[in-house]
Amino acid sequence: MEHIKHVFFDLDHTLWDFDKNSELAFDKIFKLNHPTIDTKSFVAVYAPINQACWKLYQVDKITHEELRYRRLKDSFDALNYTISDDEINRIADDYITFLPENNQLFDGAKEILDYLKPNYNLHIITNGFAEVQYKKLNNSGILVYFLTITNSEKAGVKKPHPRIYEYALASANAKKENSIMIGDCIDADVNGALNFGIDAIHFNESKAEIPNHIKQVNHLIELKNYL
Repeated sequence: MEHIKHVFFDLDHTLWDFDKNSELAFDKIFKLNHPTIDTKSFVAVYAPINQACWKLYQVDKITHEELRYRRLKDSFDALNYTISDDEINRIADDYITFLPENNQLFDGAKEILDYLKPNYNLHIITNGFAEVQYKKLNNSGILVYFLTITNSEKAGVKKPHPRIYEYALASANAKKENSIMIGDCIDADVNGALNFGIDAIHFNESKAEIPNHIKQVNHLIELKNYL
């Protein structure tokens, strides 16, 4: 893919291991204030609920505040754990504070960034909240790899809306034909980019079934097969 000059990465679930870091954040919260909650049991319920809430948030069916509250409320309800709204809001605040303190990256993340950096301009496009995403990048030691960071707050829209890709390309001084998007979400990262006219690679760590026409890798190091 010699025509590619700009590589755009998603952050959560692509480079930054959201699930591992999320579990560490909840473990700290529960040990401090809710020691009867088993963290692994909570996270097993929380993970799919969080994903479902993010899908609604991406298409503006719920707000930022509703996302933060609902993903916790629905998880506690699923576990039949009685908790007040005030305490849920406190946990939501603590979670955002503790989450970027953890620095687990996917296996091969720094290795592939070291490999790509000399030959490509690297960028981030994320739907995550700006302040938190910056902390994740900085605390995990990968901020230095990226020339631009586009988030949904800056762009005014979220992936897969075409305007966030337009904003990212303008910030990077890049063109559609020399850019590629890499991310874990078929709808937001892959189809969002493809529909806008940017090539894309799906980071399919879970090895889920996807359409045959979509490029994919199961490990970040496999990006060397394309770039």
